[in-house]
Amino acid sequence: MTEVDGWIQERNLRSFMELLSHYVDCEFEATDWETVARAVVKTDDGQASGWYVYPLAGDRRGIEVRLARSVGSEEVSVAVNGPLTTELEIRADTLLSAFATDNAAAQVC
Repeated sequence: MTEVDGWIQERNLRSFMELLSHYVDCEFEATDWETVARAVVKTDDGQASGWYVYPLAGDRRGIEVRLARSVGSEEVSVAVNGPLTTELEIRADTLLSAFATDNAAAQVC
């Protein structure tokens, strides 16, 4: 099991989840987003038990995304766990880097 972790701007969370889901051949629909959005509000990355875990299961692979807000800021800590291929590991790391930026132009709508 491999883990890729980092943080992103909270406003980029939906785009991050949608793209990551695409990479594991998993549909991330409006109801998935509603579930994640509601759950993340109650998280705190300063607490070991304050993280939310969301599974992304595609036809060929499944991963787990752990999420927690950095209370008092606009950042969300993210950890992607599972049997990550080298390609998926690179893609997850690239998404984390891209969505950590404050640059609004980097957001995917």
